Amino acid sequence: MSLELQKQHEHMDAYVMIKHLKYMFEGQALQGRFDTSKALYVYKQGDHNPVGPYVLKMIGYMEYLATIGSTIGPEAQIDLILQSLNNNYAQFVMNYNMNEIHKTPIELLAILKIIETNIQKASLAPIMMVNKGSAKGKGKWKGKKRMGSKSVVAAKTTPKQALKSGSGIAKGDTCHYCKKPDHWKRNCHAFLEDQKNKKATGTSDSGTVGK
Repeated sequence: MSLELQKQHEHMDAYVMIKHLKYMFEGQALQGRFDTSKALYVYKQGDHNPVGPYVLKMIGYMEYLATIGSTIGPEAQIDLILQSLNNNYAQFVMNYNMNEIHKTPIELLAILKIIETNIQKASLAPIMMVNKGSAKGKGKWKGKKRMGSKSVVAAKTTPKQALKSGSGIAKGDTCHYCKKPDHWKRNCHAFLEDQKNKKATGTSDSGTVGK
């Protein structure tokens, strides 16, 4: 007993002193029970709260209530914990009740920690798959970039080949017929004119058409 309490009760006999002390501490116990019960029944796990510290705090509330004579039954303790978990544990809670599992709060806490780890792994799996797929797709595009497109074909075609295949003008070549540059024999005006005249007179050229 503290010195202040001793002074308050020094003139009381034993019976009166016990009754007074009981009245004092019962009032404190009632208020403590009310505050703790209120905190316990409205306590809910947030979406991002780790399950370990959260359940330990609930167990602490229930143990304190037991010390002041307000014990909660074992099944009710488990119900309070399961009902207060966030939606991430909804499937586990349903399985727990359907299978009629019986655990103490400490044993339940150990199981919930394992479930929490599995939930975290499951939430990370889609992100890892998306990142892996994006990197793979990027590599494919890089390897096949513009393959078969006009720009690649154009890069492999020389200016001289483009002139021969497009306009029929042989830039820089010399005609074998008139010996003038920048055309071939088959495009030579002199050759074509001579061929026309020969056909008109009934003669033919034994030479072959070429360069």
